[in-house]
Amino acid sequence: MTHLDDPMTLPQGDVRLLQSEVAQRLLHSTELARVAYVSKDGTPRVFPMLFHWNGSEIVFSTFGGLKVNALRARPDVAITIDTATTPPSTLLIRGKAEVTDVDGIAEEYAAAQRRYAGEEQGAANVASVDRPGVKMVRIAVRPAWVGVLDFVTRFPGGTTPDEFARRGQ
Repeated sequence: MTHLDDPMTLPQGDVRLLQSEVAQRLLHSTELARVAYVSKDGTPRVFPMLFHWNGSEIVFSTFGGLKVNALRARPDVAITIDTATTPPSTLLIRGKAEVTDVDGIAEEYAAAQRRYAGEEQGAANVASVDRPGVKMVRIAVRPAWVGVLDFVTRFPGGTTPDEFARRGQ
């Protein structure tokens, strides 16, 4: 099987890993994304967020705050979307955040609310913040580096299943 036939045979870092079953499942899941960035004071931070995958970018929508200012100053981010199952499935992404001000409700915010909460509750969540003059911030990350771990065929550090099983022995 070639790299093009099975994305899971691609090396970590290859953006084509986004086409793997693990990545697609996580990108369309209701798991939170955890976004790591460097704050204004130079210290690392992580925040969990709902997200929307549009096929080329992971989009987060927010109402502003310190993280937005930090991302404007230092746009490099790392994102993890993972499951709390055993074995876990993990999607790792690195890229640059593109921060855009939006008048009104960002369409990706509404899409994420519907996916996470369902149509009815998602619409109610959006309606609760949709007021005249509301402003949001759209944070879009186009993956530049992608890693996938499933702890069945792909392990941290590129180890094989046998090497991973022998760890600590």
